[in-house]
Amino acid sequence: MPSTIYLVRHAESVHNVTKDFNIRDPELTDLGLTQASALATSFPALSSAAVVLASPMTRAIQTTLAAFGAIIEDGVELVLDPDLQERSDLPCDTGSDLATLGERFGHLGVGFQRSLEDHWYVKEGPYAADDEAVAARAKTVRRKLQELANRLAEDGVPETKRDIVVVTHGVFMKFLAEDSTIDLPKAGWKAYTVEAEGAEPALIPVE
Repeated sequence: MPSTIYLVRHAESVHNVTKDFNIRDPELTDLGLTQASALATSFPALSSAAVVLASPMTRAIQTTLAAFGAIIEDGVELVLDPDLQERSDLPCDTGSDLATLGERFGHLGVGFQRSLEDHWYVKEGPYAADDEAVAARAKTVRRKLQELANRLAEDGVPETKRDIVVVTHGVFMKFLAEDSTIDLPKAGWKAYTVEAEGAEPALIPVE
């Protein structure tokens, strides 16, 4: 049985409410924390997830910890992947440096040093805000998901423990799913499989 890929949108953050897009890397609102915490009991893959991949932006990390902190503490791998950051170069969609993230989430240990470069949040090169760069970044993530799903199978991970959770952002998710119509609610999710279509992997919705 192939891995199921769960795309999860971060919960409500301050800029979603205030519409102040000049807030740098905003946190979740109180409602957002409640939304994310609700996933800790309602999410369908709590017992079948092998890995949680999350955007390193503060609202995505907070969503991840509130929703999936218990299973991460129990051994589910957490990877902070800069390729999952939001599209635009507005302050609200620009992440924080490692020192700031360390102050906020230092209890996660050395994960930042393993997966993040010092200037991961700079919107240049592969992280530029133009459609071409974002589409290329999304393609990279799809390839990673296929490789990860293949590795879990090759490593003999039980079929009941191969699911992958991806916590990301509303606009980037459109590129990742190759679906301009997707518009999940805050802390909403949708299930996919990853399959090779031609030369490149694609996310296929689970009906």
